[in-house]
Amino acid sequence: MTSSAVHPQRIAFLGTGKIGEALLSGLLRAGKRPTELLVTARRPERAAELAEKYGVVACTNREAAKLADTLILAVKPQDMGILMEEIGPHVMPGRLVISAAAGIPTRWFEARLPAGTPVVRVMPNTPVLVDEGMSVISGGSHASEDHLLRTEEIFQSVGKALRLPESQQDAATALSGSGPAYFYFLVEAMTDAGILLGLPRHVAHDLIVQSAIGASVMLRDSGEHPVKLREAVTSPAGTTIAAIRELENHGVRAALLGALEAARDRSRELASGGK
Repeated sequence: MTSSAVHPQRIAFLGTGKIGEALLSGLLRAGKRPTELLVTARRPERAAELAEKYGVVACTNREAAKLADTLILAVKPQDMGILMEEIGPHVMPGRLVISAAAGIPTRWFEARLPAGTPVVRVMPNTPVLVDEGMSVISGGSHASEDHLLRTEEIFQSVGKALRLPESQQDAATALSGSGPAYFYFLVEAMTDAGILLGLPRHVAHDLIVQSAIGASVMLRDSGEHPVKLREAVTSPAGTTIAAIRELENHGVRAALLGALEAARDRSRELASGGK
């Protein structure tokens, strides 16, 4: 049992965009009381809108830093420096700070917060919007088991959470954080192929989306290796193996490997201050 299960924790979302709102609504569905949740936004009318919609408390960044037990920083990476200048001196000792900004290491936050402040870095992906997210969690040098459990509790309200060493965060960002975009890209290409083959766009879309959902559930629930699942569809001299041969001939596998390496390298550049 986590400490948050015994003592209600006030959680503040600083920069409550789409991801922040998804986490907010997920916590409410999980039983968190609205009065225990604080929200801030760049535009005051956005914070007021969230307060009216969910019954949570709208406040300023400085007020959130003083009042909340857990701060979730959900602004864009390029805006994080300004936010830390604003709240850094006001964060109370012992508060848990969770960053959902891609590429920024925990040590960067630790250097801008009171000594000993626990920081946890999280890379969620956009399916948190439909409670099917994958969030990768890494603790900083002052984060304890309790801090990691509290972070998991928050992000498991909108999907799954996985702990990894921070040294693997860039790879996880490339694979999981950016991962949904690769699937959307593939669906887009397959839809165009369906049109080329003579299907109406909406028919091609429906066929592909349901196939993707079914394949994903089989991957998740069957326990089978993806190679075995692919082989089960691939009969000798059939249509599937003909298509697989073309994918291999065009270097699709190698292109995916290169794409993920490029995403990982870009994450590293962002972490080192690159633009």
